[in-house]
Amino acid sequence: MKLDILAFGAHPDDVELGCSGTLLKEISLGKTVGIIDLTRGELGTRGSAEIRDQEANAAAKILGVSVRENLEMRDGFFVNDEKHQREIIKMIRKYQPEIVLCNAIDDRHIDHAKGSKLVSDACFLSGLMKIETELDGEKQTAWRPKIVYHYIQWKNIVPDFVVDISGFTEKKIESILAYGSQFYDKDSKEPESPITSKNFFESLNYRSQDLGRLVGVDYAEGFTVERYLAVNSLGDLM
Repeated sequence: MKLDILAFGAHPDDVELGCSGTLLKEISLGKTVGIIDLTRGELGTRGSAEIRDQEANAAAKILGVSVRENLEMRDGFFVNDEKHQREIIKMIRKYQPEIVLCNAIDDRHIDHAKGSKLVSDACFLSGLMKIETELDGEKQTAWRPKIVYHYIQWKNIVPDFVVDISGFTEKKIESILAYGSQFYDKDSKEPESPITSKNFFESLNYRSQDLGRLVGVDYAEGFTVERYLAVNSLGDLM
């Protein structure tokens, strides 16, 4: 299955928090979208790997993505080396996306920046013909996405561009709420973490509203780029 967009997250819920509004919009425009989670989030303060598997599947259905896979790397301990790069390369060659979205380039959680660089490096290496990979016994062909974009997470990184997600925020929040074990729940008896506070959950809408305010729309999501964006004419810019 060839996809238009493949979104990677170090943990289940990273994609939902960082760029699900954009994915929902692209799907509404007819684009095919998939999600790859690097880990099962087994070191999370709340819940378990099994619970998060179920939550990720529920969120995928809400978003309407074509596929979601989990590479089962070690939460907190995966590294950017050949072994892990090859696992990412297999996914890139399997789905041949034009666009890859991945974690923030810098963030509070160490896995986010690690995952960001790991996926970015693998996207480049995936285009090298002399790197050979097999999946399900079949040799894969080289494939390099046209562009890699990084979504924004905990830290308020200044975006290089924003996407208008007005009209998609309710469904975005619904996909996040699929992770009932992870976020604000006044009745929960489990330990607190930075993402379980009411303030954090409310900040999701605030950030989207604030980015939207800056460009004259209701809601937006921000992204950073690795190379200059190119347009055909000034009229392509909003």
